Amino acid sequence: MEAQFPVAISPELLQEIALTPQEYAQIVQRLDREPNALELGLFGALWSEHCGYKHSKPLLKNLPSESPRLLAAPGAENAGVVDIGNGLALVVKIESHNHPSAVEPFHGAATGVGGIVRDILAMGARPIALLNSLRFGPPEETRSRYLFHGVVGGISWYGNCIGVPDVGGEIVFSPSYARNPLVNAMCVGILPKERLLSATATGPGNLLLLVGADTGRDGIHGASGLASRAFEEERELRPTVQVGNPFLEKVLIEACLEVAEKLPEAIIGMQDLGAAGLTSAAIECAAKGGTGLWIDVTKVPPREEAMTPYDIMLSESQERMLLVLKPEFLDSVRALFDKWDLTSSVIGRVTDDGLARIYDGDSLAAQVPVSVLTEPPQYRLQGVKPSWIEEAHATDLGAIPLPALSPDESLLRLLASINIASRRPVYRQYDHQVGANTVVSPGVADAAVLRVPGTNTGIALTVDGNGRYCYLDPYAGGAIAVAEACRNLACVGAQGIALTDCLNFGNPERREVYYQLEECINGMAAACRALGVPIVSGNVSLYNETDGEAIYPTPIVGAVGLLEEVSRHCTAGFRNPGDVIILLGAAEVAGNSESLGGSEILALLHGRVSGRPSIDLALEERVQRLCRDAIAQGLVNSAHDCADAGLAVTLAESCLAGDLGAEIAAKHTGRWDAALFGETQSRIVVSVAPEQLPALERLAAEASVPHLVLGLVGGVRLAAFGLLDVSLGEMREAWDNGLERAVH
Repeated sequence: MEAQFPVAISPELLQEIALTPQEYAQIVQRLDREPNALELGLFGALWSEHCGYKHSKPLLKNLPSESPRLLAAPGAENAGVVDIGNGLALVVKIESHNHPSAVEPFHGAATGVGGIVRDILAMGARPIALLNSLRFGPPEETRSRYLFHGVVGGISWYGNCIGVPDVGGEIVFSPSYARNPLVNAMCVGILPKERLLSATATGPGNLLLLVGADTGRDGIHGASGLASRAFEEERELRPTVQVGNPFLEKVLIEACLEVAEKLPEAIIGMQDLGAAGLTSAAIECAAKGGTGLWIDVTKVPPREEAMTPYDIMLSESQERMLLVLKPEFLDSVRALFDKWDLTSSVIGRVTDDGLARIYDGDSLAAQVPVSVLTEPPQYRLQGVKPSWIEEAHATDLGAIPLPALSPDESLLRLLASINIASRRPVYRQYDHQVGANTVVSPGVADAAVLRVPGTNTGIALTVDGNGRYCYLDPYAGGAIAVAEACRNLACVGAQGIALTDCLNFGNPERREVYYQLEECINGMAAACRALGVPIVSGNVSLYNETDGEAIYPTPIVGAVGLLEEVSRHCTAGFRNPGDVIILLGAAEVAGNSESLGGSEILALLHGRVSGRPSIDLALEERVQRLCRDAIAQGLVNSAHDCADAGLAVTLAESCLAGDLGAEIAAKHTGRWDAALFGETQSRIVVSVAPEQLPALERLAAEASVPHLVLGLVGGVRLAAFGLLDVSLGEMREAWDNGLERAVH
């Protein structure tokens, strides 16, 4: 259908709100008339990629979500909810704030934290932990350092002020993210199951109560204009980035939780005002409830003068919540908000006519069926496999010369490299102990561990992803992202119970990008099924590219695990001289050149991203189960997964974490660089007391998991495979200082 533009409509205007001419034509057809300016703004927000998931929703249906613990269907609420026993539910969600952080890193990242916290709050849960996954360009570039410091500063400022501990995360540097950083924020909350709230608006006559900050012009077109299209560097986009107030958010959290606790019968639904602001919050609640609504924008407290209905409905001002209330409880609810010095205003009502009606005082400013606004077109494309994948797979990695550096020099170079070095310069800026429930802090293990208040159980939290793998093989990369997140949980002894994902990709209208998106999702789905862990919530961030150049396809997986006894957990550091070090998942230290595919050493020492990553999901499941069982039975003193930069770096990190050396007597085969630093999946290094070795080996045999005794813990050096002999002091100097040197 060809779009016929009235005088006020132009392709430039449609581009500004991220609608195509064809989509505008559909709007006209569905309404049987032209929309006015405000109505077009509502469509631009709700039909945006960020809110409408136009290219991803058909693919996301492949992700498994079934679980006997599941308490809310994925996509139906703000966050995923799972039963963790003792009458409690865990709420989890990860979301992106990539584009705002590229424009204004401090406030872009800070409001990303604020937004994900309110997603958890909207379910009636108290936020108890934050994590983050960050991607930047090379730190030698001035802009990358500016973005890095701004993002880390924004995360620490907001999280520390609201009193929610930041307990884990990851940071990766690559030229792929130079002009489009990734800032993914994850939050976890807990609530009694009977207090679970829904973002719904039912019951004609029920009130819409807006609580929190006044409404300004910040963030207009944030969802549609900034997060649903590629960057155009010549545009001035700073006004589309929100500005946060964490002190107000802290008060808002406490007030909303008090209302939910003391007046649960008053609340029909609760929703945060995030992307698309009041438009998304109110209209999506009505859609979920099968109702309509009316809103009078003159009842919305403004922060600026002369704000139009368009400004008010599309504003993404932070620290605001929308409650759907029974009228008879209004005075009681407002009294509680008054106690917290929070502004609360009745701005509208639920109706039974299925229409979204927006008033400007007595004047009707917009009237559109809710179902039309909330049912954007869905696109199912035929992806095209990028040519570089076959070229990368055809590369003969065995023909690449060995590194010019010695094994010792290579290890120290890797330990000091920006993607391996200690993240302490970052996490020391985060308060990870506030709340007194953090049992395993950042830098101690492969996952954080928190005590569930009032119980003996614990939860383990981690976040992981590898864009290089997905660039080389989207299916394998997607599977590895899930597997490694769950492996991190297994290394602390936790059983994975829920995943949340953030899918960061380029322009999905490009067939090569669509192929990457589809294949990554398929790989993730296969790993979820193999490991028996559902994806219960998530976010899709598309159009992550500048001037037609996309980032690496980067699915980030946040994982939550359960420990029946929080005291029965494991950490990564070697603990006792004389303990036996065992490699689970392999019967030899094989220097296969294939293990260099997508590896850190290949990128760092050869400047190449090539090869073909792979994973055996059946083996992965057995290895993780063995590790969990061994920890539960008290056999294991340390556990650390082999991931970036392979076995030698894993051993070095366990040495540094425990301040103990290791004597590795096992031999290697093949190339020494692949044996030491190849990234073969499904491997975990554990240490056990000598008397426990027979029991561990019996468990391994019963689980059909190959394993190899590597050597013993002890001394002040890492001496391994007849190739390495490096002191703890040398390794610590490289590892402790590598990141700080790179970003300053």
